[in-house]
Amino acid sequence: MKTDVEELSPTRVKLTIEVPFEELKPSLDKAYREVSKQVRIPGFRPGHVPPRIIDQRLGRGAVLEQAINDAVPQLYGKALEDSEIRALGQPDLEITKLDDGQQLAFTAEVDVRPKFDLPDLSTLPVTVENAEVGPDEVEEYLSDLRERFASLKGVDRPAAEDDFVSIDLSASVGGKLVDDAQASGISYQVGSGTLLDGLDETLIGMSAGDSTTFTAELAGGDHAGEQADVSVTVHSVKVKELPELDDEFAQSASEYDTLGEFRAGTRGRLEGVKRLAQVGQARDRALDAVLSRLDIPLPDRLVESEVEGRQRSLDEQLERSGTTREAYLEARGISEPDLQAEINADARRSVKASFVLDELASTGDLRVEQEELNGYIVEQAYRLGVQPDRLAKEIVDRGQLGMAMAEVLRGKALRLLTEQVPVTDEAGRPVDVKAAMATGEDGDEGEDGDEGEDGAGDAAGADEDTGA
Repeated sequence: MKTDVEELSPTRVKLTIEVPFEELKPSLDKAYREVSKQVRIPGFRPGHVPPRIIDQRLGRGAVLEQAINDAVPQLYGKALEDSEIRALGQPDLEITKLDDGQQLAFTAEVDVRPKFDLPDLSTLPVTVENAEVGPDEVEEYLSDLRERFASLKGVDRPAAEDDFVSIDLSASVGGKLVDDAQASGISYQVGSGTLLDGLDETLIGMSAGDSTTFTAELAGGDHAGEQADVSVTVHSVKVKELPELDDEFAQSASEYDTLGEFRAGTRGRLEGVKRLAQVGQARDRALDAVLSRLDIPLPDRLVESEVEGRQRSLDEQLERSGTTREAYLEARGISEPDLQAEINADARRSVKASFVLDELASTGDLRVEQEELNGYIVEQAYRLGVQPDRLAKEIVDRGQLGMAMAEVLRGKALRLLTEQVPVTDEAGRPVDVKAAMATGEDGDEGEDGDEGEDGAGDAAGADEDTGA
């Protein structure tokens, strides 16, 4: 077999492949066997019809077509391997010559991975936020925790701002009760402004057992936008009581015995969360630093496919949330052209990032271990709310195992990148990203963090290559 390679562009090549006919013999024999099983010719059992009889009765053309369809994908794959071409996607194939008994020739045009050299990672400094936790942050955390442990206590006085009241509401329009505007036993915080306009002003000064009426515009239902007479009855007035910030609170809210130990432990926990946040920042900023140093030509088809995927994903999200595209654009304050430009830019970055991470994986000789693939499937199954076994079967049945492995490999490459660039915080102090990642994996700190090492999906979501 002879293969000539013509570079059509930095991201696309044309292979011209010439094959002596004797190399097609295995595929021809296979085709004759298949046809022999399918035809019914008097005097011959199915599967035992000689090739010459098939040629006489059916013609050799049908057999040749089946043999070529079987042989060309294998020949194409061998041509890629012999030429050391890293193909992307499916090729455009064309049979250019078929000389029965002599030669088969065909061409294959396919996108290829662009060639580029990675920069020296040690020359790409990355700065992340400080991980220090100040006293005010500790007190803010403890204050929020006290709010969670707060209780409501009834008081014998008129309601004031921030009090909690239990109330009944009844709205009527034109003297007729509005069916969908009747409620009883509502717990409401005075001043929150979450129900009806005018309710907060009405409640201030009312005591348990008081009733009154005010006018308000209904926000929903059949009478939305209409003015209604709303009667309100107060059943109780309560105030929020926060627990004292003392040793007793520390014992009830944590594993510590004293408030001092609780404060120290809280500081350590918050610092752990910030250290994990540093890992996420280092990961994203390291990848940005590499991408900014490289001008990589991108295959148009791959970018178009990524754009289409992102468009589909957005449409599906909007449909699930019951939101229209117009409402989404209005909420973000952008136009349709702005959205398209954003999607295109994100798609190009994703494809570019996938090339960078794949190159890092190759130069770093990274491999995917079975336990890593299993962990990835378990994580994805958890996010999707399905059983890992079921997801694993679907991945295999849909032929997506290669894509899953590529995601794991890119995650490892992203981790390698993060470990190799010099990272400092805003104060100029070196940050040991590797140690922070190891701590996060051990689960010792950062229960509020979500900085998994395999977070390359958004950064590099390009389609998996199908060649080489």
